[in-house]
Amino acid sequence: MIEIDNLTKTYDGRAVVDDVTLSIPSREIVAIVGTSGSGKTTLLRMINRLVEPSAGTIRIDGRDTHDLPPYELRRQIGYAIQGHGLFPHRDVAHNIGTVPRLLGWDKHRISARVDELLEMFQLEPDQYRSRMPHELSGGQKQRVGVARALAAGPLVLLMDEPFGALDPIIRAKAQADLVEIQQRLGTTVVLVTHDMDEAIRLGDRIAVMSEGKVLQYASPEEIIANPVDDFVEAMLGSGDKAFRLLTLDHVSSVVEPGEAEGPPVDTHLSLRDAYSEMLWSQRPVLPVTRDGVPVGIVTRAALEKRAARPQ
Repeated sequence: MIEIDNLTKTYDGRAVVDDVTLSIPSREIVAIVGTSGSGKTTLLRMINRLVEPSAGTIRIDGRDTHDLPPYELRRQIGYAIQGHGLFPHRDVAHNIGTVPRLLGWDKHRISARVDELLEMFQLEPDQYRSRMPHELSGGQKQRVGVARALAAGPLVLLMDEPFGALDPIIRAKAQADLVEIQQRLGTTVVLVTHDMDEAIRLGDRIAVMSEGKVLQYASPEEIIANPVDDFVEAMLGSGDKAFRLLTLDHVSSVVEPGEAEGPPVDTHLSLRDAYSEMLWSQRPVLPVTRDGVPVGIVTRAALEKRAARPQ
């Protein structure tokens, strides 16, 4: 767990982060969302002391982060940034192995960890281990950057606009990879973004910031249904709350017994995408498969019930 108490950062007398208090549970993804200049990146960088607080405390699993030298703290916290931040003159294996080498791991252990992470990110080790960053696509660079941040097995991963430079298709895949790997490893992830859709898609909880303050800290469902003020309402947008609620779950959650005609949808598909398919194909019921095997149906009525405002 990360406990942030009364955290403040001032520059020239102005509070960039203003008396923020948050509790971030272990093994969750927390998204910090806000416009440019809201203080979200400064807040993130105070967790690993790339920025030193002017006041307040941060504890990770009960230990004050100031009890460790900054370099030692940072080796225990993964950090991934927009544009991947890979060392251009080091191959993929050396990039991923950066922190383990600093921690004194032996070569065999580092090599095994590099291959494990490459396989986890669906990059064949024999093909990618020796490649240079300029030989990778944008999505591959980003996956290697996240793999490097996870190499030493940190309990906490900080991510600063990690997917902002990717095109929409690659970005969606990178987001799905992050959720899958986070669930597999149990890493606590704190992610900064300016994109509310990304925050809703990824976050177990969302902190909405403006002018250095956290205006609302809650689950995506709560923020969509009950924005605390006009700023949070504006961040959400006024016309698509129902569709945003449908992004939060998958077809597997609403499967019913039965059969239906036409092309099926997979249980892993979001409810929003399933509803879109219904509208496009003009079908009120879709057959559902899991790994190609029929498992039931999903109905338009069930999706519309999920899209209704929570009581």
